[in-house]
Amino acid sequence: MTETTPTPVISTPAGTEITPPTAPFTIAVIGGTGPQGKGLGYRFARGGHTVVFGSRSAEKGEAVAEEVAARLDGVAGAGTVSGAANADAAAQADVVLLAVPWDGHDELVASLPLAGKVVISCVNPLGFDKRGAYGLVVDAGEGSAAETAQRLAPEAVVVGAFHNVSAVTLWEHDGFLDEDILVVGDSVAAKGVAIELCASVNGRQGIDAGKLRLARQLEPWTAVLISINRKYKIHSSIKITGFDH
Repeated sequence: MTETTPTPVISTPAGTEITPPTAPFTIAVIGGTGPQGKGLGYRFARGGHTVVFGSRSAEKGEAVAEEVAARLDGVAGAGTVSGAANADAAAQADVVLLAVPWDGHDELVASLPLAGKVVISCVNPLGFDKRGAYGLVVDAGEGSAAETAQRLAPEAVVVGAFHNVSAVTLWEHDGFLDEDILVVGDSVAAKGVAIELCASVNGRQGIDAGKLRLARQLEPWTAVLISINRKYKIHSSIKITGFDH
């Protein structure tokens, strides 16, 4: 008698189970009309995944999809792109990327059909004043945007990734980006989805950087990179030593 390997599942905080999606993924980019969402969606589609650009209006999502499709014209193996209103985009996808401003984040996330999805948050709660960018304190220092999204969507599984990738280089640079992407989360299988998607950005898998609570450090670190960029007029990034790449 031949033994069969059981299908892996991801347990959600609500106690439900999700079957991990397999590549190529169908990805909804919520906030897909912003520079970070557009850049990541372009990279994912270039890597062969199906991408739905979400926006508050379907028309805006469709306009960005047309722009990305034109950029992908002639790229071998590219995935298809389309646009939709945010909730409709999320409903079509098995992976949902949150690339939205922190202002209004909670209300938007709570309105989305995220149950049964792997959700990737790249949201950075940042403030800006005359002294520059700085990280906002979330839940008295005991939370992060990624953890907030998980609390608002208990039947989904949230991971944090792509926090520190420059929107400018995502869109304007033609080749793979020479940087490392850190992925945090409480589910190894869910992190595996984001880790695999990193290859569409930098040509290699992302780095498992630990539990979801470490998003509390990754999210505000973007303010440090912004400060460096302004000082030296560059687009800085993160590289982790010790790996063979």
